[in-house]
Amino acid sequence: KIFFCTKPTDMRCSFDGLYGMVKSFMQNDPMSGALFVFRNRRGNRIKIFLWHRDGFWILYKKLAKGTFRFPPVLHGNSVELDYATMMMILEGIDLKSVRRRPRYSFTRPLTEIKP
Repeated sequence: KIFFCTKPTDMRCSFDGLYGMVKSFMQNDPMSGALFVFRNRRGNRIKIFLWHRDGFWILYKKLAKGTFRFPPVLHGNSVELDYATMMMILEGIDLKSVRRRPRYSFTRPLTEIKP
């Protein structure tokens, strides 16, 4: 799962600061294995915070030119993104110009699938 923090974040925050943001503001479990995405006010820097096995990772990207385009946030402290949307944000694609085509969604539990 990928969660985007709706509040611009101070990029000086490190592990403890981001852990606190996930727990208190986003009201989520930092050790769940989900990706937590933070951006600065100007939108040209992004941090991804995640737990992996026995420690936390921080991935940090600063754009030399331009800004990241994030989806509009209507309510809440965090928004769940899918993988494709996150990749489009990181690649610099403006989400306003993207149209999604209808796709079939397989929702049966794996236990019902027989080889």
